[in-house]
Amino acid sequence: MSGANGTRDFDPATRTRGDRVVVIVALLLLATLYGLFWRGDGHGAEAVVLVDGKRWARLNLFQDQELRVPGARGESLIRVQDGQVRFVASPCTTQQCVHQGWLSQGGEVAVCLPNRVSVRILADDPRFDAINF
Repeated sequence: MSGANGTRDFDPATRTRGDRVVVIVALLLLATLYGLFWRGDGHGAEAVVLVDGKRWARLNLFQDQELRVPGARGESLIRVQDGQVRFVASPCTTQQCVHQGWLSQGGEVAVCLPNRVSVRILADDPRFDAINF
């Protein structure tokens, strides 16, 4: 059947075998491309701590430690544990950096803007190449 403007309706009863083949091929192609380009685990082995945009420290994520990082407003406390890193405490008022939680995937970032301290996960195959807010 045709719609009001001469186009074919998408009623399941009127789909042809060719329509079904096209849908199945498209879904298989989508699944294949997803597997090829998005399946990498991207788990990082190192993190970099930046203070005021300059590298302050490079951290091995598999060596548990706590680091006191001096910033513009005071000290930020960063913890590395079990292949992850996070802000534990910071002198900022909103604590967005602390609420960011644990980071472990390449490309993940936690930033304390008022204190000008950031942590970024490094990886050979980062999960993210850019993050927009």
